[in-house]
Amino acid sequence: MRMIVRGARLLHAHGLVDVEVAEDGRIARVVPYDDQKEPPATGVLIEAHGSLLSAPFVEPHIHLDTALTAGEPRPNASGTLWEGIACWSERKRTLTREDVVARASEVLRWQAAQGVLHVRTHCDITDPALTALDALLEVRDRVRDVMTLQIVAFPQEGIVSFPDGEALLREAVRRGADVVGAIPHFEDTREDGVASLRTAFALAEEHGLRVDAHCDEIDDEQSRFVEVLATLALRSGLRERATASHTTAMGSYNGAYSFKLQRLLARSGINLVSNPFANLNLQGRFDAYPRRRGLTQVKEMLAAGVNVAFGHDDVMDPWNALGTANPLQTALVGLYAAQLTGAEEIPVAFSMVTDRAARVLGLSDAEYGLAEGAPASFVLLPAPTPEEAIRRQVRPRYVVARGTVVAQTPPAPTRLSWPGEPPSEVDFSR
Repeated sequence: MRMIVRGARLLHAHGLVDVEVAEDGRIARVVPYDDQKEPPATGVLIEAHGSLLSAPFVEPHIHLDTALTAGEPRPNASGTLWEGIACWSERKRTLTREDVVARASEVLRWQAAQGVLHVRTHCDITDPALTALDALLEVRDRVRDVMTLQIVAFPQEGIVSFPDGEALLREAVRRGADVVGAIPHFEDTREDGVASLRTAFALAEEHGLRVDAHCDEIDDEQSRFVEVLATLALRSGLRERATASHTTAMGSYNGAYSFKLQRLLARSGINLVSNPFANLNLQGRFDAYPRRRGLTQVKEMLAAGVNVAFGHDDVMDPWNALGTANPLQTALVGLYAAQLTGAEEIPVAFSMVTDRAARVLGLSDAEYGLAEGAPASFVLLPAPTPEEAIRRQVRPRYVVARGTVVAQTPPAPTRLSWPGEPPSEVDFSR
């Protein structure tokens, strides 16, 4: 064996297990743990001591091309989506290959250290030089032995309403983008928005790609492009290969329309990605009180059978000046924002940054999971359950990619001197 993880706890399994990793970097066997059995004399041995072994975290929505540009060339003073786009349009003129490669690589290192091994990044292609796209294509090749990186050709300033928008989208696909994007609510008119989605779906069908559109990221209750996206997905047959990201206008829809929409989205098979950090920050900026917070209908869509995942979205850029790309932080903020705080709901929030997010990326059982024969890519979390992992915001003790340890975080106990007591370690796990 190349590696053995002894005494690990798996989701939805009783008792502890040993996970044996073959020389080819795949999971050879998952067997019940026997504490009387001698550990192997060769190979890497990881003693789990009952810690949770999970498939790696999955980031279904991030912008690596804009990451780490907060305040450049100026801060987003209003905090709105629209000023963020304006700031980025100014910063975009100064992009270089080296600039994008350096910033994207840094955030990917942060993600790998936190157990994220599958990433979908949106990349703005409303730049005639496609500088950021070419840089991210290079980064994708650099990290392929550790991480899966999907690149969305994202027309930040529109397809129909931006000069040569469709031509740039087609060129991005020709150069190697994995997913076709759109932003219908940013187009000049509703008709342009519908046309942009038709263009995106036609291009995806032509090249056998997926669709992931920034959709209805606005507080306007009249913004209803998600119904168009879902209908195109249903009638084209793309179904689960299509994703609507943000859909924050859904937080303003009336009950009758919402009921109709839930049925349509469930029938269509599309995915939704909610981005709690960005949308709690950006939405409701034009409201007095009561002020909307702009999240999509997470609980309702989950109950309707729609696949919903959480994404981090922005990391220190014009739309979010903060962020560490930590998926457990995304899950924590998301479950509070969506009120997924019931005993049976908190594990769902964990799944929204693991297997539900994997469904957004279209990862198969042969690419993702802890079954025998799957790639030995996983995280060992110093917690017994998903609830505890989220509550305590633990860092993975080990991150393993295809049978190789790529990140390791040793425990860091806190020493406390409390009046009337001897110095002791604080245990947040109790």
